[in-house]
Amino acid sequence: MESLNYHHLRYFWAAAREGSVTRASEKLNISQPAVSAQVRALEQALGEKLFTRSGRSIALTETGRVVFRYAEDIFGLGAELVQTLKGRPTGRPARLRVGIADAIPKLIAHRLLEPAFALPEPVRVQCLEDRPERLLAELAIHGLDVVLADAPAGPTVKVKAYSHVLGECGVSIFGAKRLATARRRGFPRSLDGAPFLLPTPHAALRHLLDQWFEAQGIRPDIVGEFDDSALLKVFGQSGAGLFAVPSVIEAEVRRQYGVRLVGRVDVRERFYAITVEKKLEHPAVVAIAEAARRELFLEPRGRPPRAGGR
Repeated sequence: MESLNYHHLRYFWAAAREGSVTRASEKLNISQPAVSAQVRALEQALGEKLFTRSGRSIALTETGRVVFRYAEDIFGLGAELVQTLKGRPTGRPARLRVGIADAIPKLIAHRLLEPAFALPEPVRVQCLEDRPERLLAELAIHGLDVVLADAPAGPTVKVKAYSHVLGECGVSIFGAKRLATARRRGFPRSLDGAPFLLPTPHAALRHLLDQWFEAQGIRPDIVGEFDDSALLKVFGQSGAGLFAVPSVIEAEVRRQYGVRLVGRVDVRERFYAITVEKKLEHPAVVAIAEAARRELFLEPRGRPPRAGGR
């Protein structure tokens, strides 16, 4: 394909937005066969199928989703250009597409993303939560601007990406009042045999805790493993077991779940912004990184029991 036919692209864009060639033809005020012909011409030019049948409707293929995202930007910018030349404000906010690794606590994700909502120019933030490998695949095809993760992009990931450290913090152990009170005395030896709620093994925090338990000779009674950190905390709130959280969200966890701090352990958890650029460029991502490094990852104050590390 030597050049892109934007006429074909516009008809495809309309069909994708409407989810139906029939509705697209009605909106464009042209015949259904004409829309179908234009879409087929684009598919032939690209050498890829863009739609599949889904009952009476149509659904985008994986390639179709990529083309649609570009079409959204292309025709959105075209409309903005027309409005700008007419001297009218567009009201179209910048867009930030964020992938959030499912192991990151929701409270951390919220704190990380807050600066994007406080920029002088409005930003529309779109969040997708999934396993890191799936998010990095979206990042590779520019479906995301940044992935927030609890581990850098590993060598096995076939994506050229850069892992920017946002900060690190210690880890705090919490529990419901009765359980926390009983286990605070003699901490950290008191954790031996204690009922524990842990992240599933794909989370970086799980590996860190497993290593720390091994180094301290502590064998907790693992009563539950969770992908969803919020669900883990709900079970912790009910008294099902102790649980670990990044120390920078101690106050929020205590306030939101009504649990008690047992102690802090010298385990350091890191957080990353992963992008395809070596240098952060998106203004909202820059704001997220600067605020995280300057404000978020500060150790909490107070003097609760602390366990030594290696």
